[in-house]
Amino acid sequence: MFLPRDSTPARILPSMKPHLYTTCLILFLLNSFLVEMLSAASIEAQKPELTVDFKTAIQKRLQSIQKRPALIHSAIGVTRKGTPIPCVYTKEDLNFQTGKIRILLIGGLDGSEVSVNSVISAVNWFYGSTAAKPLHNTFSVSAIPIANPDGWVLEKGPKNATNGNPTRGYPPVSPAYQSATKPETEYLWRWIGMHAPDLVLDVREGKQFQWIIPVDALRSARTLGKQLQPQVRPVFGWELVSSLAYKPPSQIGRLPALAVEIAPNNSPMFLPTLLTAIQKSKFRGPSPARLEMMRRLQRTPIQVATQLSKVYGHELKRLSYLPVVSLISQIRLGELTGDKNRLSHVEAITQKYLSKNPKPLKNRGGGSLIAGHLLFSELAKATGNRQYVNLAKQAADLGFDEEGYLRESMPFHVEMSDAVFMSCPILAAVGRLTGDPCYYEMAQRHWRFIQKLDQRPDGIYRNSPLSDAAWGRGNGFPALGLALVLTELPLNSPLRQSFVAGHRRHLEALSRHQDPTGMWHQVIDHRESYRELTCTCMITFSMIRGVREGWLDEKQYAPLIERAWNAIKTRVAFDGTLVDVCTGTGKQTSLRGYLDRMAILGTDARGGAMAFLVSNEMAQWRNQQTNALEQIMD
Repeated sequence: MFLPRDSTPARILPSMKPHLYTTCLILFLLNSFLVEMLSAASIEAQKPELTVDFKTAIQKRLQSIQKRPALIHSAIGVTRKGTPIPCVYTKEDLNFQTGKIRILLIGGLDGSEVSVNSVISAVNWFYGSTAAKPLHNTFSVSAIPIANPDGWVLEKGPKNATNGNPTRGYPPVSPAYQSATKPETEYLWRWIGMHAPDLVLDVREGKQFQWIIPVDALRSARTLGKQLQPQVRPVFGWELVSSLAYKPPSQIGRLPALAVEIAPNNSPMFLPTLLTAIQKSKFRGPSPARLEMMRRLQRTPIQVATQLSKVYGHELKRLSYLPVVSLISQIRLGELTGDKNRLSHVEAITQKYLSKNPKPLKNRGGGSLIAGHLLFSELAKATGNRQYVNLAKQAADLGFDEEGYLRESMPFHVEMSDAVFMSCPILAAVGRLTGDPCYYEMAQRHWRFIQKLDQRPDGIYRNSPLSDAAWGRGNGFPALGLALVLTELPLNSPLRQSFVAGHRRHLEALSRHQDPTGMWHQVIDHRESYRELTCTCMITFSMIRGVREGWLDEKQYAPLIERAWNAIKTRVAFDGTLVDVCTGTGKQTSLRGYLDRMAILGTDARGGAMAFLVSNEMAQWRNQQTNALEQIMD
């Protein structure tokens, strides 16, 4: 009941029975309470979200292990709040051939300080104590000390800052790394697979100290568990360690995994106990996951290229750079192996396409369609067929107006850095095929146009002017594009020095951001973003080509190339499946937009094409190295 502003209950009392008055008063008070609550809710909704400095809190907590010179500090991923998920490891952990037993400790997944403190103390003990020093010959210890950093900072237990629970949901089923509530599970799962330890230990807080040996653990873990007391053998729960035993993370291989619960008070140090038990049980590496990594690393570049050739480069439904790079790689592999059938195979596919699409430029496709015409320039060089020259020339001629003057830029660039690859190489290729230097000039003009839009002062490219974020493939494209231009550009061209200088500046900037694993990241200068395959392949190709052709210094770039090539091999399976290929990506308006692009696990035309391309280039470099060595020996 609402009363007039000048009314009171006393004034209406004489005309109202007592029980009605009581009812009205109650309604009045309830109404006032509801109005107050709604107003308060409205005010609360208008309050800005409390700002929590997650990153600083994490850095402070890790200060003690940051002092350990043996440790490499990195990140496995990033939370929805933008907090890097920290990890530490040593150079030994990057060597899958090591004879040491590689142990991974996971702390703080439950958000507890007990767990975080136990893992950090264990790392400090192993790398800082005199007692542990003799064990360094047998073991290598890496750690994810705070796997749920936001939850730990907020003291929310296993819940993170977006109300997800990263102790659950293994193996993850949603596309990586797009979970709106708990991307920590996706990052953790795939990173463990690529790290491929011999043993995983999940450290949690519990009511008492005890070891957790899941009944479905691998036999090696169960055998080790016999040496660990007290223990429980749960059938359910403990999803992470159980899942690692039956589902290979990143499709690499299964992993022995255990857990331990640490009581808040008076719990013994778990790591000395674990290492002693390993020695008594004769637990040995390598794990099934590490064995798979070792097998992948044993392959030669030609073997990798041949395996990829069985999956990629067999169709041309639409003319774009995606199928074309694989088709060109088929031609190149044929040249490397002396298999002329590969060229015939590609020509047959191309002619079938042209029979249905005699004028390819009339189709939709934008910049990718222009880049697709590289197929014709490559076939022209391989066969001498003028039909292919004319088709390539039609794409390159888009850089000139009706009167033959150079345009400001090539069309369809949409202000994106990938336009350096989409247009510059076809211009340079046609310049070489026709002998007309105007095409080289147009290639330079287009590159300079994109450079002004997208290259940052530090030498790295943003993907577009909409955001300063340095998308990985948005840097792979300019690197690859200029490498291909320089391959076609005559040595005496007056434009060559400017291309070389620009290319070197870009690659030098990129070299500073190579991950210790050899990969480059989805966002080049954000180590918390995932390690992405296509940009790594493109950047590595560019470096190899530069060293092979002499415009890059071999002493400077050979170590980067070798690390990258090994990393690429670990992410390319024998059947052509790939790990962490960024899906097709347009212009994003923020860093978060690039962090959230899906990372593909499986076969992928884009990833396969770039892996095929760099495998051939690596094979050719290896051939040159072998020939040079033979000449020295002669």
